[in-house]
This record gives sequence, structure tokens and C-alpha cells, in this order.
Amino acid sequence: MPEKLLIPGGAGFVGSSLAIGLKTLHPDWQITCLDNLRRRGSELNLPRFKQLGIEFLHGDVRSPSDLDPAELQVDTIIDCSAEPSVLAGFSSPQYVLQTNLLGTINLLELARQNQARLLFLSTSRVYPIKALMALKLQETATRFEIAADQELPGASSLGISEEFGLQGARSLYGTTKLASELLIEEYRDAYGIPAIVNRCGVLTGPWQMGKVDQGVFTLWMAAHYFHKSLSYIGFGGTGKQVRDLLHVNDLLRLVDYQLAHFTELDGDVLNVGGGVSNSLSLLETTQLCQEITGNTIEIRSVTEERPGDVPVFITDSAQVTLKTGWKPESDPRRTLNEIYQWMVEYESILKPIFL
Repeated sequence: MPEKLLIPGGAGFVGSSLAIGLKTLHPDWQITCLDNLRRRGSELNLPRFKQLGIEFLHGDVRSPSDLDPAELQVDTIIDCSAEPSVLAGFSSPQYVLQTNLLGTINLLELARQNQARLLFLSTSRVYPIKALMALKLQETATRFEIAADQELPGASSLGISEEFGLQGARSLYGTTKLASELLIEEYRDAYGIPAIVNRCGVLTGPWQMGKVDQGVFTLWMAAHYFHKSLSYIGFGGTGKQVRDLLHVNDLLRLVDYQLAHFTELDGDVLNVGGGVSNSLSLLETTQLCQEITGNTIEIRSVTEERPGDVPVFITDSAQVTLKTGWKPESDPRRTLNEIYQWMVEYESILKPIFL
């Protein structure tokens, strides 16, 4: 039978990408996206939903009345509804706590009453900051690298695996996501709700409205395309901090597989990211953006570090590859070039958002 799928946060970058991708792959599925449209640019996805026959509900996961199980008869929930910014936890803690934690509780109640499956998009930021800062690093001409000889379990030159310790502070954002993971496990045990958790690294691709605190690779390309200045912030101000990046279409391939094999993957908590081969420093990202756009912009150096920041995070996704055979397909240059082509095609509607 066709899936009845609910995607909270469905008008955001990840939610909309998954909704549109899954509807394209499975035209007979009934897909509903729920979103409060708080993030600027999310409204641009509504005409895309209408064109494909994806239902949109203007609602908020913080409000139980917007998640009435009598009205939302769904088989599967893909939760993309979080406030995804670490910095927001320092400036707007109430919103982060209510959206990410209370929202999870409300969605778990919906899943319990409908006996629906839950695929939860968590984050690599569940791993503690002090432990990540304690990693042994090597410095090259363009980046920091994780050294091969690491003392902490779960850390290697391949990145951070699921075995990395969880003791310590990780930011309010990371804490809400980890707390949500624990609540999901309790509901799974108490009420038999099938659940899978993906701890995602940095996701990117077309239709992401990148900002300084979230969506850094899209932000970097937008600054080069629209001739805006940027800053290398912290860690010497040289731009050598590193993140791995994952094209949202690669995440779509994994999610589609997980939906088809939910029973065998039920209970899994998996790191999902681009890995070492799909990692870039900010300096390397600048070089790629310059090559793709032909533009050079001003980039300032700021030595003071932002709260909650770390010099390197790379996802070790060996476990999800072992279980599913999934691997990322899009490399950084291809991903950044797709973002650039998207900006060229939709410049008129994107310019007010990025400027």
C-alpha cells in the first residue's frame, strides 16, 4: 500500500528535499509537509509542493493541536523539524528547547497514537565539545586534519564514529537532539514504536538558504556569487577549520533505503556524513568557490572563536555503510557546482534572501 508520510519541518531545506525526492520516486505515496515557515525562504517550496501533489500544512510541532492524530493518519514520520543552529541555543534558548525537545515529545505522541514509524534526523553535534577539542590534530597548508594516533575511543583519522563518548557539554542544540534520541528509545521500548536515528553531519545542496550559523557551504557560494564579504572566524583566523559535507540527495538515497528496510534497521543510531573524502576547510571552500564563480571577495580574519565551535568535525559513516551498502556519491566540487547552477537559475528570487 502507498505510504502515508508526514514530514515535520517539511518546508525547510532537508524536509522539502526529502519530500520532493520521495514523491518523485514514489508518486503514489501520500506525503504531507508540516512547517511554521519561520525560516526565510521556506515559503519558496510551497509552489514546488503543489506542482507535485504534496500536501502542505501550516503548523508548529510545539503545538499538540497541530498534530492531532485523528486528523493526521500517517504510517511514517520523518522528523526534520529542529532548529538546527548551535548559535541559536545561546541567543534563543527557549525556542530551541521548545522546538527540538517539546516538538519531539509531541511527535512521539502522534507516533504512539497512530502506531507510526519514526525516522529521526539527529545531528553530529550530540558529541561533546571538550572531547572534540581534545582531538590530536595536524596542520597542513590548507586545513587541520585529525591525526592517526587518537587516545579517545571512536576517534580516528576517518573521523568520529558512534563509539565516541557522550559525556560532557555539547551546546543546547546538541543536548536537545541527544535528549530526543533518548526519548525515542524509551517510546520504542515502552510502546513498540519502530524508530531509526540518523546523526547527520553538514548537509548541503540547492534550495538551502545558508546562514552564518547553519548551511555554511551554501552561504560561502552565495557570498561569492552575490559579491558579499565573509570572515574566517576563530582557530587562528586562517580558514583551516574543516567539516565534511553531504549532498542532500545522498541523504535521500539512504532514507529511501531505510524506509524500505525499516524492520531490519529498527533501533539503529547511525552517523551519516560525507566522510574524509568529502571534507573541506573554509580556505579550500573559498578556492573552489573562486574557481566555480570566477569571483574573488573580501574575507576578513577574526581570531576570536564562536561559542560551541570546533576546529574539525568529520563523520565516520562506516557503520551505516556496513549495514546498508550506502555511500555518498556527490563530491564537494560537484555539490558546490550544483549550488552555483541553482543560484544562476533562480537568482531573481534568491537575491533578496542572500542579500
